[in-house]
Amino acid sequence: MRWALVKVALAVTAMVVIAFAVPLGMVVKELARDRAFANAERQAAAIGPVLAITTDRAALTRAVASAETGPGGQLGVHVPPTGRGGAPAVIGAGRAAAADVARAARYGRASVTTVRGGSSLLQPTAVASGTAVVEVFVPEAAVTNGVTTSWVLLAGVGLALIVGSVAVADRLGTRMVRPAERLAGAAHDLGDGKLGVRVLEDGPKELRSAAVAFNSMADQVVQLLANERELAADLSHRLRTPLTVLRLNAASLGDGPAAEHTRAAVAQLEREVDQIIRTAREQQAVTQQVAAAAGCDAAEVIRERMGFWSALAEDEGRTVRVAGADRPVRVPVARPELAAALDALLGNVFRHTPEGTAFAVDVHNAEDAVIVLVSDAGPGIADPAAALRRGHGQGGDGSTGLGLDIVRRLAESTGGDVRIGRSVLGGTEVRIWLALHDRRGRGSAGRRHRARRRLGRLRRRMPAARRLKARRAAPA
Repeated sequence: MRWALVKVALAVTAMVVIAFAVPLGMVVKELARDRAFANAERQAAAIGPVLAITTDRAALTRAVASAETGPGGQLGVHVPPTGRGGAPAVIGAGRAAAADVARAARYGRASVTTVRGGSSLLQPTAVASGTAVVEVFVPEAAVTNGVTTSWVLLAGVGLALIVGSVAVADRLGTRMVRPAERLAGAAHDLGDGKLGVRVLEDGPKELRSAAVAFNSMADQVVQLLANERELAADLSHRLRTPLTVLRLNAASLGDGPAAEHTRAAVAQLEREVDQIIRTAREQQAVTQQVAAAAGCDAAEVIRERMGFWSALAEDEGRTVRVAGADRPVRVPVARPELAAALDALLGNVFRHTPEGTAFAVDVHNAEDAVIVLVSDAGPGIADPAAALRRGHGQGGDGSTGLGLDIVRRLAESTGGDVRIGRSVLGGTEVRIWLALHDRRGRGSAGRRHRARRRLGRLRRRMPAARRLKARRAAPA
């Protein structure tokens, strides 16, 4: 696909360049020729007034010398014979054949004739003794002056356009191909049994939809396997009761080969059932780990939990705002853990701020992390450092810090962290930094710094009216 886009861009741009550059090059050549002959006509017109006054050889010689604007030997005057028995004279440089000069004089209109080294402009002018012809030599170099340079510039511009179009097509192809390659690789990994693989939901709209569908399918596969293993474990547990009855009945059979065979068969069956139960439990634990590694859609979880808390917020007259949760944002944490962390933070807002206090939840998908901000317009936290210490289980007055401990463990499980600061609403802002495993590595510190700068720009883009309202709502 990428190479096909490059070839299409190359062909289209090449056709456009040829369609415009070739005619433009011909126009440049004609302009140079017209410029050279226009200059020759001006030189010939400068001799016309002198010929109208006199045909004296000395006067014409001085006029030719003063009229030449280029190198010498390019201007000549063919004077008709004066008087009976006189001979025509050539003053200056004459290169045109006598027949061409006579033809121009006979027809009385300017003409161009080819001579050695270029062309000659023959301009007839009426004089007292007949028709004089002014000849201006136009060298070949003057006709093509600047044409080569213009053609080179046109070729350079055309080549730059072709290279630019190929580069743009390559970038567009890369933007389309990489998500498709990731989707194909994830499909192969899922086919190989790697149930925790998920696809980053980016790229063109169609590929994003395909990635969302793939992730949903993978989640359904994990859920189906979990249900299957739970069913196997449940069926195995149900077999316990009839096995117990069989074992008791076998014990009452007394002695003999048949009784021993029956008791051995019951014991073997019981061992197989125990093995099935152990295997089902182990696979169930693996499935849970895979589900946690596969992560969840943070935007979906935020919408769900905000829908739950919005009913209580409406009863207490609180203004609720959610931003950034309108498109999928995958995070490498299990859905129940993220929901528990959000519930802990939103519960703190309701417990520690007065009724009617506004709060907001923002989610921002950075390059190497997902940032969740929970902010309110309450009185704020006087000592954020102490609150974080309580969240680390280091004790302190007031709250036990269990809510922040849940949030902290969630963030640190991804390699992220938790920060507490002042929100733009005037109260507390809790920032959860959830690092993305598949994007961490060398240079992650620089990417984290860029993500933080991007978060700062997002904060600065908030409307001025909202900032002013937040300042007014903040406690003095």
